[in-house]
Amino acid sequence: MTDEPLYARLGFTDPEWGLLVGLPPAVLTAASAATPDSARKTRTEGEAGLTAIADARASASPLVAAVAAAVVDLTGDPELGEDPPVIEPADPAGYARDVLDRAGEAAALLARKTHEDDAETYKHWLVEIADTVVGAASTGGVFGIGGETVTETERAFRDQLAKVLTD
Repeated sequence: MTDEPLYARLGFTDPEWGLLVGLPPAVLTAASAATPDSARKTRTEGEAGLTAIADARASASPLVAAVAAAVVDLTGDPELGEDPPVIEPADPAGYARDVLDRAGEAAALLARKTHEDDAETYKHWLVEIADTVVGAASTGGVFGIGGETVTETERAFRDQLAKVLTD
């Protein structure tokens, strides 16, 4: 048994691991904040996003499974009924830009330090988290009728994230 942290065994430094672990919940928050919603809808989006993160603990990618486990350790396990933290950025557009910048940094880091399969799985997972969050609760309408499932601003964030991760 070694005292070496998991992230070091995977080839990352502490700050690099912090970037990779911090990004999934940041994507969740940015996707949820893309369109202002009620507290109930924001909570629904947060729960859906955290479940998408937690489910990745079973990923075939050792990197994604380890990152997902680290995120759940920090934010709570939906399987245990733990509520995710609700973060509402004061400047949602600025927060989204920051998340997109960090996603670009993570993509470059992964290109340098991991096997291509792990890098692609991680990037795909981030887009899946965004997709899950933006599709979790409709916006607008009355009593759940006539609302949009995915708004233009939510779609734009998801599309920008996918583009940043593939450039």
